[in-house]
Amino acid sequence: KVGAKRFYFVQDFEPYFYPTGTHSILAENTYKLGLRGVTAGGWLAKRLHDEYGMTTTPFDFGSDSETYRFENDTKRKEIVFYARPTTPRRAFELGILVLDIFHKMHPDYTINFIGWDVTEFNIPFPYENLGILNHDELNDVYNRCATSLVMSLTNMSLLPLELLSSGCIPVVNEGQNNRLVSNNKYIHYADSDPLSLAKSLSEVVTKKDLQVYAKKASQSVQACSWDDSGRKVVSTVVQAYHTDGNG
Repeated sequence: KVGAKRFYFVQDFEPYFYPTGTHSILAENTYKLGLRGVTAGGWLAKRLHDEYGMTTTPFDFGSDSETYRFENDTKRKEIVFYARPTTPRRAFELGILVLDIFHKMHPDYTINFIGWDVTEFNIPFPYENLGILNHDELNDVYNRCATSLVMSLTNMSLLPLELLSSGCIPVVNEGQNNRLVSNNKYIHYADSDPLSLAKSLSEVVTKKDLQVYAKKASQSVQACSWDDSGRKVVSTVVQAYHTDGNG
């Protein structure tokens, strides 16, 4: 008789979703239940293993290259910000400080906001409020933009690899939470202060032969398939049964 196994599909470090208190402790307690962790990326796998003793197996992030495609090899004069003021881990306010500096450096670049309607916020520079878009609309925006600011203070966002697929170079805050998920050389990591992040955006838009660089960036993620990630999850479950000698 095959004994049942218990797995924990972990997409983010949820204690960080709450201020220190009851909810953060209850979220943390779920990592102490003796479950086998199947984690989105290497940062969660390492953290849950090192701090809670969980057996963990990570799967890599993917990118849908059929949806997000490199379609613009001309000069791009726009940038995009993943703006989620309702999600604190996306550091919306810090992003505004970054983009204010960038705008002063490059006032000729259009700044697009995606992910939320930000009309109620006092934003000190011109911007396009695009809100929540479907996949095809996102691909169009990404192909208009030279670079993107993607802030993530917990597990890395899904956006960086999708942006790369469309030839848009992501600027991401430095940290193991991001690098241990993807260390793709075309992701530009910068310290989590406004000036460093703004300078990184500026370095991208002033890069010589940016069009060639963007195409190479797109090619770098063509093998990053979500199908492979799915197969890794399945193989992790199957392997657990075989390892324990129950199947």
